[in-house]
Amino acid sequence: MFEALIKVGGSICNTQSLKVLAPQWAALAARRPLLFVAGGGLFADQVRALDDHLSLGDDAAHWMAIAAMEQNGYLLGEFMPGIRLISDLGFRIETNAELGIRSAESIPHSALHILHSLPSSAVLLPYSLLREVDPLPHSWDVTSDSLAAWLAGNVGARRLVLLKDVPGVYADGEGDGEVQAELSRSQLAGYDAVDPYFTRALPPGMETWILSGFHPERLARLLDTGETEGTRITPER
Repeated sequence: MFEALIKVGGSICNTQSLKVLAPQWAALAARRPLLFVAGGGLFADQVRALDDHLSLGDDAAHWMAIAAMEQNGYLLGEFMPGIRLISDLGFRIETNAELGIRSAESIPHSALHILHSLPSSAVLLPYSLLREVDPLPHSWDVTSDSLAAWLAGNVGARRLVLLKDVPGVYADGEGDGEVQAELSRSQLAGYDAVDPYFTRALPPGMETWILSGFHPERLARLLDTGETEGTRITPER
């Protein structure tokens, strides 16, 4: 089982810093089972621009944006020595028809079942998996953050970590000043640190953190001690 699903923001993937950061993440992954997934970044921005220009349908925009995540997955893997790129997690995927479900949004978090042992650490190329199970609505309200939340629940990760180009969720919501050390799921909905669908995609009880991806020592501290500098998203009390 994966100790954490780590979503690397596209805004980090598409910078020169990736060449320095990715090997440090790979070193962490050599010591513990971690699953990485990349955000869409510049590739997804191009999809948004095309959508604005050509009025793409929701389905086309959705799958093009997931393909953007896949492209950044290849980029991420390029700079993580020893990491595997995978698209098959060893799951049997129960289709909507098998589950008797008409809406893809209704697929429960138990819809995927592990068949065999997973690699110790890997970068997930998510297009094929998500294309087959199609778990979330096709909307710009659903971004790679929500997809990472849904994946974390389905691979049985102990925690979800969102690595972003900010140190956490700012108290003023404007990107300045103090960073919130802790927020509840309902409080998070009042900030734009994640997409609007995120709290619905996040499995109940999932330990979740928003950290700066530009400080890999903070991720290392979290994995070693369970605490670090950033914003922890807590379940509702």
